[in-house]
Amino acid sequence: MRKVLLHACCAPCAAYPVNLLKNEGYEPVVYFYNPNIFPKDEHDLRLDEIIKYSKKESFALVYEPYSPDDFENIARGLENEPEKGKRCEKCILLRLNKTAQKACELKIKYFTSALTISPHKISKMIFEAGEFAAKSSGIEFLKYDFKKRDGFKIAQQIARQNNMYKQNYCGCKYSIRANEQQS
Repeated sequence: MRKVLLHACCAPCAAYPVNLLKNEGYEPVVYFYNPNIFPKDEHDLRLDEIIKYSKKESFALVYEPYSPDDFENIARGLENEPEKGKRCEKCILLRLNKTAQKACELKIKYFTSALTISPHKISKMIFEAGEFAAKSSGIEFLKYDFKKRDGFKIAQQIARQNNMYKQNYCGCKYSIRANEQQS
């Protein structure tokens, strides 16, 4: 079976991609690197949830220690950018570059991202970041738009069935602000 490193931000977003990749002949290894998540308690909640789910569903999980400075360094000067703007582009690129590096380190030939499951994310932006990261690492980025074929809906059903913690904002402190303004 071909291994693929799947970047994921949380268990609900990883659930459907893990199943789909398995059904398509891949062995997914989930990678949790999300220095953008704020505050640390939120990061840890999401990490704990994905650890529980990985044990329940028997898939490999690799995760990095919380490193908010990684995000703050790329977000500096972009604090007032809207959601889906330049800050998000840089954040996605940061995480996918790190995912590509980790795939190389683990000798995994493919990587992709569960970020495309969200109807709040621009898949084209994620694909461009993934392709850039792939070129610099020499491995292949798999362009999956996981929200297609009812992916988001199925992911939400899996989350409910497994009583998963579901956050109400993307992750960074700026997305909290945007979420509050929409309420």
